[in-house]
Amino acid sequence: MQLFSNGMRESEQRHVTLRINASEEAALMELLNFMYSNTLSTTSAPALLDVLMAADKFEVASCMRYCSRLLRNMPMTPESALLYLELPSSVLMAEAVQALTDAAKQYLAARYKDISKFIEEVMALPLAGIEAIVSSDELQVASEDAVYDFVLKWSRTHYPKLEERREILGSRLARYIRFPYMTCRKLKKVLTCNDFDHDAASKLVLEALFFKAEAPHRQRILAAEESATLNRRFVERAYKYRPVKVVEFDLPRQQCVVYLDLKREECANLFPSGRVYSQAFHLGGQGFFLSAHCNMDQQSSFHCFGLFLGMQEKGSVSFAVDYEFAARSKPTEEFISKYKGNYTFTGGKAVGYRNLFAIPWTSFMAEDSLYFINGVLHLRAELTIRH
Repeated sequence: MQLFSNGMRESEQRHVTLRINASEEAALMELLNFMYSNTLSTTSAPALLDVLMAADKFEVASCMRYCSRLLRNMPMTPESALLYLELPSSVLMAEAVQALTDAAKQYLAARYKDISKFIEEVMALPLAGIEAIVSSDELQVASEDAVYDFVLKWSRTHYPKLEERREILGSRLARYIRFPYMTCRKLKKVLTCNDFDHDAASKLVLEALFFKAEAPHRQRILAAEESATLNRRFVERAYKYRPVKVVEFDLPRQQCVVYLDLKREECANLFPSGRVYSQAFHLGGQGFFLSAHCNMDQQSSFHCFGLFLGMQEKGSVSFAVDYEFAARSKPTEEFISKYKGNYTFTGGKAVGYRNLFAIPWTSFMAEDSLYFINGVLHLRAELTIRH
């Protein structure tokens, strides 16, 4: 213990002189008291933090653990969580404090998981708070594009000087943005964004594009390997708008094929009247999206799985589209066409089928359902512009 056995001549003398700041006196007395009695008389969070700092300074690990445990058992607030995350780095590195800082991060991540509800509060948080929030898998955001936009907005507000901002983004925040789940349109913008070092941005975008090009089983392996590390950039969050894979053709006709995968639990959560949307995809310069619903069938007699195709609100352009919905089905696990149609879209309109599989919801979700393969529903939509 550093306090009494630092190898200096004090340890051989009867009188020990400690030089401390006046502000440290109360905490030091508490620390000495703890060393003889294993208890503390103070119970307030600020006073316990002072003792924790003194215990760190004099390397009394048992007291650090004791303070950390007491603080962890107190009700957490945004203010106290930030205090714990902004302790000096020497304290943060200590194993005794790890559980306290983990609890603080989890508290902030849970409190602010829907950033859009607390945007002013979150915009005012310091760096440590932002790191805790954007590193979380549970973040409820429309898409990873929204995380990127938020991080950029926050860093421009708190670090108006470009050099400082680049440093903070490069060394602290970029690692928490999951570039592989951003849309290709947004990734193009990353390449021309001045806030990032150009070489670093190129590397992040390349890695994201390589990940997108991988087969799904390889993506799952990469995500599993990554989930043990700190940045978790290949781990998908629970986006409000589900990621899609898109194959586009210009010739012989303008066409796109869109793949949307939904996990069994995501589908189960749709009951009785929920819906889930895909990220936007583009055909002929126009934005479209898919939406999967749990709804009543046409006669309102039972719940069933519906799939719809919508056009984003933009202008008054009208668009004639042939479309086809398909799903992988057992036993062949090939895509089987479920519905074909054509529709002239105008902005904000949607078209689709209320009962895609022509079965009730209970049969669709049953253990022996033909449509869940290893717990995943694989949907495909093919869109072609009609001339």
